[in-house]
Formats: sequence, C-alpha cells, structure tokens
Amino acid sequence: MSKYVKDLVTRDLKRRLEGVSDAVLVSCSGMDANTTNELRGELSEKNIQMMVVKNSLARRATEGSTLAPAFEGTRGQVALIWGSSDFVSLVKEAVRLDKDAEKYSKFIATGGVMDGEPLDQEGVKAISKWPSREEQISMLVGQILGPGSTLSAAMLGPGRMLNSQIKSKGEGDES
Repeated sequence: MSKYVKDLVTRDLKRRLEGVSDAVLVSCSGMDANTTNELRGELSEKNIQMMVVKNSLARRATEGSTLAPAFEGTRGQVALIWGSSDFVSLVKEAVRLDKDAEKYSKFIATGGVMDGEPLDQEGVKAISKWPSREEQISMLVGQILGPGSTLSAAMLGPGRMLNSQIKSKGEGDES
C-alpha cells in the first residue's frame, strides 16, 4: 500500500473514530461473509458499531487519542467495536458473543481500552461482570427511595393500627 493510500485510510479512520473514547478489540478472522453480516446486524440492533482494521493503520489513526493503548502489541487484522448505551453493556455483549461458540466460533474478545487504560482479555471478562448503567440507576433509585418508604410506613403504621382498633370497637358495640 502506498504512503498516499495509507494517509487516506488513516484520515478516514480518524474521522470515523472521532469522539470514541472506549472500545473493545475483537478477533473475527476466518468468519465467512454471511456470519459476519449476521454479526454486524445483531450488533447494529444494540447500537454497536464494528469496524475491521489493519492494526498498523489503526495505530497511526489513534495516535495521541485515548484509543491508542488498545492497539499496543496487536498483530494482524483486528475488529474494533464501540457504541451501546454504556461501556459495560458493550463489554457484556462482546463477552456474550465470545461465549457463543456455536454461532460465532471465530469471534474472540481480545482486549480493549477504557478511559485511556488498556484492557487485556481477562480485564474485558472482569468488566462484563459489572452492573450496566441501567442496573446502576435502578440500584441508586432503590437506595434513594428505601428510606422514604420506611419513613412512610413508620408514620402510617400507628394511624392504621388506631383506625383498625376504632373500627373493631365500633363493630363490637353494634352487636
């Protein structure tokens, strides 16, 4: 590939990766075209983008960005996936596809980058066990509403007890 073509590809990669700060590297070499197309469609449904790149060109394109550590030590062709609602959801999807040996046997999550820190394969699997953004929000809402619910029950409890005693006394006098 000529230097001119490399510069064009590098510029295009920079443009496409602009604003991307966290991503997962996967290996999908050896997948047939139909399986790859099906994989891209499945990822697209979850708002995840996938781009297969030559690592040396990706290294040049991400130089000085937060994605640069992801490509250190990579060889050959790699695929970069990014997007989703948050990074943990992205990693969970990558690990789920990695485990699906029946359908995507050649898909392997090899690493990535989170907040400018490189991740190896074990780091990616560890992050997949974290709660996603939606799960964290629901836990936070539960923690916020918990004390209010307890206070409400404590305030309403004696009134309900008094009401039931008055009602039972009133029903007892009628007979």
